[in-house]
Parts: sequence; C-alpha cells; structure tokens
Amino acid sequence: MIESIVDCLEPVTLIGGGQATPEDLEIALTLAPTCIAADSGAHFAREAGVSLAAVIGDFDSVSPDVLAGIAAHRQHRIAEQDSTDFEKALTRITAPVVVGVGFTGGRVDHQLAAFHTLAAYPARRCVLLGPSEIVLLSPPRLALPTQAGDVISLFPLGPVQGAARVWSGPLTGWRLIRCVRSARPIGRRALARLPCRPRTC
Repeated sequence: MIESIVDCLEPVTLIGGGQATPEDLEIALTLAPTCIAADSGAHFAREAGVSLAAVIGDFDSVSPDVLAGIAAHRQHRIAEQDSTDFEKALTRITAPVVVGVGFTGGRVDHQLAAFHTLAAYPARRCVLLGPSEIVLLSPPRLALPTQAGDVISLFPLGPVQGAARVWSGPLTGWRLIRCVRSARPIGRRALARLPCRPRTC
C-alpha cells in the first residue's frame, strides 16, 4: 500500500511540467488552495510565486536551484522509475479531489500516461485542466451543466457501456470499446450513466 505524503480535507492543486498558464493556475488555486508540484511543476510554481506544500517526484527534471528554494521537509523524492511523476504524486495525495494543471498539452505520450493514471486509480479523484477542456475519469453517474456548442467526449480506456442524454434525445444501451463518442449538447445539462468501470492492465 502506498503511504500518503499529503493528507488534506480540502481539494488540492497539483502542478505538472506540461502546458499551463497563470490563469489556469489561478482557477485551480481558487478551487483548491493547497498546492503541490509533481517534479518540474515546481518551476511553474516558482514563476507564479506560489508556495508549495510539497514537491513529489524522482527529481530528474526539477533543477537544484528550484529545489534550493523549497524547504527540505517538503521535498519527497521517489526514486523508482516504474511510474510517472504524476502517478507518484497523485497516489500519495489524500484529498477529496485533486485539480491538476500542467498535465495536458505538450508531449502526447505524457498526456496518455496521465489519462492512464486516472483510469488506474479511480479512487483518486482528479480533474485535469487543459487549455480549452477538462479531463476526468467519469464516475458511474455524471451530470454536467452545458451550453449549446459545448463539446463532450467519452473516450473508453476499457470496455464500458451505459446511457446518456446529451443530444436532443437519449442514447441507451450503447457500448464503447475502441471508439470515441463526442457530442455538442443542445440543452443545458448532459447526463451520463456508466455502470461498468473500465479495466486497465
């Protein structure tokens, strides 16, 4: 069992080294004021003038200069190379939800690894903020406020089936195996029920 490094009763912001803007970070910190960096996310935190409760990772991409400005007891080096820095950090945070910034954009392989981590640890609730979208592992039932023209995509990371009311009429009994289902809602609310959780290898 992986022991928690950060245990918080409120949402937590987790910063990565991918594409992000100060506005993204400001939104995240408004929702989740406690801030943690995954490895090189500490660079973005320093540039934004944000203090860190912890920095977690293998420290292969964060500079010694940045680490020197962080108290030693807040530095948590995880040396193993079988997981990404995002996984190292997310699995060691206990919080109601983690808001991730800097884990989308940039390298596609890093994004895919982040999405895999969301599926591999469904108990670790996390929402990733991107330049123009959010990414999360859908719970069994999900209702979203929408506006006409918003895009909602369901991407299977394993065989799933369920029902959704996204368009003008309901969709029932559909299955997702290797395809993506996207929609532009015409109403004010999108509802999806996914009773079967995806399985990952």
